[in-house]
Parts: sequence; C-alpha cells; structure tokens
Amino acid sequence: MEVEKAYLFMEYFLGNEQAHTITTTVTLRIQILKEKFSQSCGLAFKELLPESVIRQTRSELKMKYKKRLFDPVITLWAFLSQVLDADKSCHNAVSKVIAHLAGEDVEVPSTDTSAYCQARARLPEELLEKLFNCSAQNLEEKVTTEYLWCGRNVKVIDGSTVSMPDTVENQKEYPQPSSQKPGCGFPIAKIGVIFSLVTGAAVASVIDVLNTHDINLARQLYQFLKPLDILIGDRAFCAYADIVAITDIDCDVVFRKHQSRTTSMRKGKIIGVWDFLCDLAQT
Repeated sequence: MEVEKAYLFMEYFLGNEQAHTITTTVTLRIQILKEKFSQSCGLAFKELLPESVIRQTRSELKMKYKKRLFDPVITLWAFLSQVLDADKSCHNAVSKVIAHLAGEDVEVPSTDTSAYCQARARLPEELLEKLFNCSAQNLEEKVTTEYLWCGRNVKVIDGSTVSMPDTVENQKEYPQPSSQKPGCGFPIAKIGVIFSLVTGAAVASVIDVLNTHDINLARQLYQFLKPLDILIGDRAFCAYADIVAITDIDCDVVFRKHQSRTTSMRKGKIIGVWDFLCDLAQT
C-alpha cells in the first residue's frame, strides 16, 4: 500500500516511466531484504539493532532482568526475525537462536519453545516503543540531501488493523468486531502509521479501537511531521480541515481526492502539463 501511494506521488512529479523504474527498484530491494532475513543463519537483527543499543535503552527505562539465556536482547532479535521470516513458527525462531549460540561458549537451548514464548511475553511495551522511536530517529539522521525529493522529506501515512491474543485484558481494551459472536473472534485494534519514503522506516504510530476512523488516527500523528515535509495519503485523509492543519505547520500534502467529492474542470485553472489548480471549497 505504501509503495502504491509513493508511486502516485512520483508519477505526478516525475512522469510515468521514471516513477515505474523507481518503484520497481524499491520493490525489488524490499524482496531482497526479506529473502536475506529468511535465509540468514542465526539472528540477522544483531547487526541492525546492536546489543549495546538495546541494553542502553533498557538501562534508561530502569528495567531489571534475571540473568537467563533468553534475555531481552536474544528474545528481541529472535522475535523480529520471526515476524519477517516466511516461516513464522516459534520452532523456527528457536532454531535461529540455536544457530546464533552454536559458535559461542554458552549453553545451547533445547528445541522446546516454551522458554522463548515466555520470554517474548515478558518483553515490556515501553522497551519496544522506545527502540522503535530510536531506530527511526537514527535512520532519519543519516539521510543526506541527495536522497530527498527537491530537498524535502516525503512521508506516507496509512491505517490498518492488527489482531491479538484472545485474552480478557485485550478484549476489554480492544473489543472484537460487533459482527462476530462473543467467543468466536479476536480482539482487533486500529493502527495509524507514518512512514519515511527515503528510509522506508515507520517514524510514528498510534493505536486505538477498531471503529476509529483513519483520519482520527491521522490527527494524532500530524505532531510528528517536521517543517517542509510532504505527506502522502489515500482518499480517506482528504479533508479540507486536515489539509489546512498540515499546511499550517509548514508542510504540504498529496492526497487522493475523496470519492464523494466532485470536481469540475471548468472551475479550475491549468497551470502546467501535469498541474490543475482548483479551490477545494468550490468543488
């Protein structure tokens, strides 16, 4: 979905052929990275998310853990690999941990997944959230002007849903869809995310109950935009009030026109080959 929106942006400003070339390149790189993680022996994320960063973050949050094989570092590496791997089973995740520890002078765990599953459940949400923010910020700091579009950072906004284990706590916080009978569904949450087009990383996220509209999530994310950013979104975000709110913070937007909004070509003005200027208030 994010690649499709980025393609619309590039097609508008760069032309169809160049946009297709760039989008194809991005898609291939994503596929290559996925295959690299899938085929790697051991824990690939140890290079992308170093142990020192995780331990420093844990120290800042003043989190204490007993010394055990599945500490937050090993568990987090295994968990991230599991999410991106084609085989998302816990057995496969534990096998990667065994491969990682095989060359080190430490105890190698059994193939039983119980200890890993318990350790994964112990990972605090605060740790994951802080690492998420730190990773995105570190990537943004490495971006140089040559990778920006006309010197400006392009961001993509979108909404989606996630399901979670069917526990009493989750059902209370994020109720399942009303169309499902009690006990026959899973708690589902609505998420909103802003991605960086240049790094591909998520730079901000928000979570709410399922019946929350995408635009309500978006309004909680605008605070993470920086001056001169360009925000791309689908027609769900095309609201006049939101366009004004974003331009007020010195950013621009590229939204698809909402399907219920009619536009008359007679009320606008052609200002270029690909440019047509019209007043949204009059369309």
